[in-house]
Amino acid sequence: MSRQVFCRKYQKEMEGLDFAPFPGAKGEEFFNNISKQAWQEWLKHQTTLINEKRLNVFEPESKKFLEEQREKFFSNDSSIETAEGWKPEA
Repeated sequence: MSRQVFCRKYQKEMEGLDFAPFPGAKGEEFFNNISKQAWQEWLKHQTTLINEKRLNVFEPESKKFLEEQREKFFSNDSSIETAEGWKPEA
């Protein structure tokens, strides 16, 4: 049986991640509070942002932007950035 977590994004019990997405307290927080589905959706959205906004993930400003967007994504904040011309899937 898969590990279940109460997903912060979807506000319900869902299948959890298999391991923390990165080391440290933040990684542990996501491991305990973000579902596998929500994390996969974030990775897809993050890739779109990196590509469409031509972000250099090694620049501190880009890292900070992505961290802010990640928090907004998992909190269902309506001010989350999208790529120009991007439309959510129906």
